[in-house]
Formats: sequence, structure tokens, C-alpha cells
Amino acid sequence: MKAVTWHGKRDVRVEEVSDPAIKEPTDAIIKVTTTAICGSDLHLYEVLGPFIEPGDVLGHEPMGVVEEVGADVEHIKPGDRVVIPFNISCGHCHMCGMNLFAQCETTQVREHGMGAALFGYTKLYGEVPGGQAEYLRVPQAHFGPIKVPEGPADERFVYLSDVLPTSWQAVDYAEVPEGGSVTVFGLGPIGQMSARIARHRGYRVIGVDGVPERLEMARRNGIEVLDTEVTDDISEAVRELTGGRGTDSVIDAVGMEAHGSPVAKFAHTLTGMLPDAIAAPLMTNAGVDRLAALYQAIETVRRGGTISVSGVYGGMADPMPMLRMFDKGVTLRMGQAHVKRWIDELMPLVTDDADPLGVMDLATHRMPLDRAPHAYEIFQKKQDGAIKVLLNP
Repeated sequence: MKAVTWHGKRDVRVEEVSDPAIKEPTDAIIKVTTTAICGSDLHLYEVLGPFIEPGDVLGHEPMGVVEEVGADVEHIKPGDRVVIPFNISCGHCHMCGMNLFAQCETTQVREHGMGAALFGYTKLYGEVPGGQAEYLRVPQAHFGPIKVPEGPADERFVYLSDVLPTSWQAVDYAEVPEGGSVTVFGLGPIGQMSARIARHRGYRVIGVDGVPERLEMARRNGIEVLDTEVTDDISEAVRELTGGRGTDSVIDAVGMEAHGSPVAKFAHTLTGMLPDAIAAPLMTNAGVDRLAALYQAIETVRRGGTISVSGVYGGMADPMPMLRMFDKGVTLRMGQAHVKRWIDELMPLVTDDADPLGVMDLATHRMPLDRAPHAYEIFQKKQDGAIKVLLNP
């Protein structure tokens, strides 16, 4: 089959690889009909090379049609249309029993001290072949796959794999009070959907970004925006809009790729140049993140407010302004999305023909799988108005 494979910094290729096969009675095989490129994939494309091998299959936002199931898989059958959550969870361990599916004890990558395995995402998360491919082996398929109705376009449902649950959790973790306000830093796919979900819940939403196409997308979905290219002090601008206090909550949907951190930018560049044997311990034992967005979040949230972090960070010793956080009484919540925890709340919204979350207004590019290298390039460089790219194998 054809699959998108990693071969080095900014080097992804579409190659022929072996077709997946059932290995365990809890496996399933799906024929992928739509898969997406995630902002997290750009970390592999740019920064996390020490933890991935040439030829690894990328991608963790797939949906498709079931081809085959193992003997212990009963809730789906061949021919069913399914979305595959990006994290792999068993549904019956202690953590899954607490709805903490991203911490599943069955698939935890204990060798590296990490949580549940993920599709298409480095040795740290199990190095499981991903979904930017024609076919996908799905472990723990007795629990993971989400059945969706026949008929509506894939675009209606594919975001249930990651974007929508991650955004829903980001808003839930933000603990915005009834009728309250939230600033969303970063208007990529997660920021866009976080802002729309917050607005759907009745909150005042201020979106922050510097990319014109992202700002325009947010505006047409009813979001108040601040442009970082023309606003010198975002935190002060938000305070001016909120009676001098700041918003009740802040969502950091940017993560490690924030601009405005020259020292950490150098650390990113340096780790990308070093041999893997040197870069890997540097990244796991040092502060290498560009924390500009998180620092701004701390300044922007009102005293006693909550910051919800959905953007991915990768450093183990990043400096945090603890005095400022303590003095302001800030609550900080974060983590990988527990995808299946939020599906019951999201499904009625994505099946609603009124499209209350605007899922049909997120993808800016739809391409065949063969064009994945170009898709990665324009997404990473924010060229051609790329906000969300869908691939069709």
C-alpha cells in the first residue's frame, strides 16, 4: 500500500509499504478514506527527529471503512464506517475506568515513562504505524473505533479523531464560568474549534493570531480577534477589553512552536542539527520549548483564572514564572485529549445539519495522498492559506 513516511527533517515521502495485517484478536484493519495532517505532525517534520526512524508511517487523524476484525472485536464489523481516535486505549483498565483514556495502562509506553500509545507518533508514544496511508491496523479495536452514520461527507466526522475532542477538552479544562470570557492563543485547527466551541457554550471569545487567513476564518465564525502583527501588547489589549482584569480563562492552542522566544528557537534549531544520540537526551532533560504563548497566557488570564493548555510542549526543564503564577492564583490544566470521553457530547453537534461548530468550514485544502509532501510544506510554512489539510488515499 501507499503511505506517508518520515525520512528526516522536512522530508516526508509517499512510498510503498507492507499492507497491515491482524496480529491480535483485538485488532481491526480499516481502509482509510480520509486522513488529516495535524499541527502535532509538524513537530515530527521539524523538531522531534531523535525519536522517530526513517520509514515510520505518519498520521493520527484517520477515518475509513472496516475491512477485517479480530476474533474479540464485536462492536464493529466489515463495512462499518468508523473514525479512529488518535490515542490507543483499551477501555477497561484503571485509567480508562476514570475516562482518562490518554493514560491507558494497557498501552502506556512504560519504556519511556509516557502515557497511552498514539498512532504515527514517535518512539515516545509506541511508534505505532499511522493513518496517512491506504490501510491502517487498529490495535484495541474492541474499544477504540467510533462508528459514524453513512451518508454525510467524511469532512463531517474526521475531526472526531483529534481536533474536536482536543478542542472540547481544552474548553472544558478552561473552566470558564457561566457567561464568562476566554482568550484563545493560536487560531490553527485546534484554536479555531476551541473558539467555536466556547462561543457555542455562550462565552465571550477573543482569538489571538497573526496569520490573516486564520483571523478571517475566526471572524466569519463569529469570533472577536486580535492580530499580533498590529497589537504590540496582547495581554494589555485583552485587559482593555475586559475591564482591566483579563479574561476568566485562557486556552494555549499554540504550544512549542510559538514565536517570540529566541533562546528556545536556537534550542530547536540546535537539536535539529545534532546527531540523534545527543539530541534525544538534550530534549528529554533540558528546556527547549518556545514558551512565548504560555507566558502570554499567564499575563492575560485574570487573577484566580484558569489556563488550559492543548498545544504540545516537549521540554523537561522549561523555565516557568512560578512567582507570577502563584501570585495571580492561576490554575493550569493540560494533557492529551481523552478522545472517547467527549464523543457523546460531540456527536449530536457533528450530525446536526445546521453544523453549529462549522466543521465544514475548517479544511482549506483537500489533496490526494500522493501530494502529502507538498501538503506538509504549505502547512508548515503557512503558505497558500493552509489551515487544515485533508488527504484522500
